Amino acid sequence: MSGILSSSLARKFAMAISALFLMVFLLQHFVINLTSIFPNNGSTFNGISHFMGTNPLIQYLIQPILIFGVVFHFVMGFVLEIKNKKAQGVKYYKNNGAANSTWMSRNMIYSGLFILIFIIIHFVDFWFPEINTKFIQGDWTGTHKGIEGYRYYHELQEKFSELWRVLLYIIGFVFLSLHLLHGFSSAFQSMGANNKYTKSMKTFGKLYAIIIPVGFVIIALFHYFNS
Repeated sequence: MSGILSSSLARKFAMAISALFLMVFLLQHFVINLTSIFPNNGSTFNGISHFMGTNPLIQYLIQPILIFGVVFHFVMGFVLEIKNKKAQGVKYYKNNGAANSTWMSRNMIYSGLFILIFIIIHFVDFWFPEINTKFIQGDWTGTHKGIEGYRYYHELQEKFSELWRVLLYIIGFVFLSLHLLHGFSSAFQSMGANNKYTKSMKTFGKLYAIIIPVGFVIIALFHYFNS
């Protein structure tokens, strides 16, 4: 870890690896949540959610790795920002950044901070209650009194029944899209991607950065209007 923190190239490479790892998870998370709008009253979503929530490999291996990846990515982002500020040499370094970089590339730290707050809210809404149910109460049945079948679909609709929460999530997804628009191509550049594929990667990155967040917005709105 000390080697990563002491080398600029190593820090950027580690940041890129963690970013791509989280993007793969985000895609998987989106696909699972997308099943919640299938016209089968949430049975597919319930089945997948119960499998993911009770599978020992996922709960005891993949989940801790994911949590570490999230923490590592944000910590490394803050470390890079601090190092970049120090490298400028003065407190208020004036430059014409708009001439050779996008607004998003110059403000990744702020979108990252909002996304971090958004993730914490998401954890409070879904992950913490799930941890409490399974690991503190010891209930791994996936059921809830008064609810027929598994509880996951019902809980999802319940969370998105309040307009303020839906709006908060939509704002979070907008910031996620802005963050991804720069982060995807930046991650591949940090890993030394061949210029031959730069245009294709940028196109794919833009599509990913728009489709995934918009898809999450559609899911949130669907459950709000159908709760």
